[in-house]
Amino acid sequence: MIGVGIVEDDPGYQIGLKAIVETQDDFRLDVVARSYEEFMRQRVFDLDVVLLDLGLRGGGIEGAAAVRGLVGVGLRVLVVSMASQEVPVVEAIQAGAHGYLTKESEPDEITRAVRAVADAGTHFSPTVAGYLLRDKRQMTAREIEVLALLADGERAVDIARQLCISVSTVNGYLENIRNKTGYRNKADLTRLAFEKGIRPGRKPKR
Repeated sequence: MIGVGIVEDDPGYQIGLKAIVETQDDFRLDVVARSYEEFMRQRVFDLDVVLLDLGLRGGGIEGAAAVRGLVGVGLRVLVVSMASQEVPVVEAIQAGAHGYLTKESEPDEITRAVRAVADAGTHFSPTVAGYLLRDKRQMTAREIEVLALLADGERAVDIARQLCISVSTVNGYLENIRNKTGYRNKADLTRLAFEKGIRPGRKPKR
């Protein structure tokens, strides 16, 4: 069972998030708060995921500071926010957020993201994932090689053979790429490679 907390000050959206959580058989809603301070007062820190709105109103702690505070007590944070501009997104990730969705996200994406974050993974909306490529967490040269070969139709075993590394190492590089970009499946990663000009033997676009 995935223990979930919600920190959201918009009554309508809070109701929507509660409904999404409560309709999942493997989710358990443990805490609902309208502010960071209210959440911290409840001292329920044995949660798997906290859904956090970055733009909390009321003059208390919000934004990246709220992310940092929640991560600081050992919680995994999935931001669900109206903010989709580069600065707040990158600041939230740098503060330790494990995922970032906009409030335009569909319920099924929210539930997928909760499960991914609870399972020690990450999940970022495609609308914000591109910012991470311009952040300091740029893909390494080897990760670019692996992505290029994947986009060229190669399987993990073929990539391993061509680069003289193990399949588990290839899978590790692919997981790093997913975590840095927010793109999870092969089709999305292939599209990303084409958009960035990442092809075998070619340098990516900046």
